[in-house]
Amino acid sequence: MSQEKVYLELPPFTGRNVPIIEIAKAMHKDAQYVRVGLQQGIFRFGYAIKLDDSNEYNYYCPDRKVWEEIGYFQPEAV
Repeated sequence: MSQEKVYLELPPFTGRNVPIIEIAKAMHKDAQYVRVGLQQGIFRFGYAIKLDDSNEYNYYCPDRKVWEEIGYFQPEAV
């Protein structure tokens, strides 16, 4: 029985915060859909953080997690 080795070349991740609008376009969804999914913990490709004294959320969606969950990657613009 021979074993084949499969090598996968990974994208050059930088930890860049992928904008919600960019993720929404890749998913063919509205940006608010992505925001609510992150707030409710449905999507696992990022974080929605709300400070105690604020009504607004901040989002962090690292490029590697976005790629792992939805298969989307776009390198950082130079």
